[in-house]
Amino acid sequence: MKIENKIQKELRLVESLIKKDFIKEKTIAELYGHVFKSTGKKIRSKLNLISSSENKKINKNHRIKLAAIIELLHTATLVHDDVVDNSPTRRGIKSVNNIWTNAHGVLIGDYIYSKAFMYMVDIGNKKILKELSKATNDISQGELIQLDAINNLKITLNKLKKISYYKTGRLFEASAKTGALLINANDIYIKNISNYAKDLGILFQIKDDLLDYSIKYKIGKPVFQDLREGKVTYPFFYAYKNSNLNQKKELKKMMGNKKLNQKKALKLIAILGGIKETKNLAKKYFDKSINSAEKIRNHKIREEMIKLAKIAINREK
Repeated sequence: MKIENKIQKELRLVESLIKKDFIKEKTIAELYGHVFKSTGKKIRSKLNLISSSENKKINKNHRIKLAAIIELLHTATLVHDDVVDNSPTRRGIKSVNNIWTNAHGVLIGDYIYSKAFMYMVDIGNKKILKELSKATNDISQGELIQLDAINNLKITLNKLKKISYYKTGRLFEASAKTGALLINANDIYIKNISNYAKDLGILFQIKDDLLDYSIKYKIGKPVFQDLREGKVTYPFFYAYKNSNLNQKKELKKMMGNKKLNQKKALKLIAILGGIKETKNLAKKYFDKSINSAEKIRNHKIREEMIKLAKIAINREK
């Protein structure tokens, strides 16, 4: 069986495990069912399964459970993000906080987090537990640091990259690394696949920032959401950096404007190089991820990693 077909089959098992294993309490069941109504891309759990596929003797149940952990952690962060951002939709459907309340969003997110840690205990690998607990802590740090980016026109590129790493790159990195830890891989493999995944995750975040400034694509959430919320992301950062005094005034008016003129905003940010420079940054992280992937000796895994990187840079949603 080709590795791609094998991974797709295993992803269906991951989805089945997540969806069948929840409490029968009515409110929790409704919330949990709604959160996992949309399956998502499962890039992180796919990354985890690919990285652990080298050792065929490893416990299959542990592989599925670990990939489920990754998906649960990711989903919990999304639910909490929606509360923080007051986002009305997620993956094209109404968010938990939109249908219920912010309190429901926080608590079901906590419930999903706790389910992930229960699975970690089931696997019983201290190295994996340490990596994932550290990763969730870093993700929380990223969310807190991002609050400093709200209406912060003095934010630096390095701070934006740090936010991208903590918010997105960190779980990508942990996904690949824990897969490698599960099969007791050697240090070189762990290093290469972790570096690859870290840069892939940052690439995903950069691409998310680009897609937010898109009128053309359907991304499963309102476009220009970041700008309306006053978040300084890469396109705005580069545009503001390249702007003159009058253009800076125009950009300031757009920041946090709920009645934003999308076409006007996109035109100005594009003229000032915000879109182009963000695309260049995305290409830089794509190249970095490919460079690490090419160091992976297993050619099947190497090819799957390269394929994922190409999907990341070319995706339209």
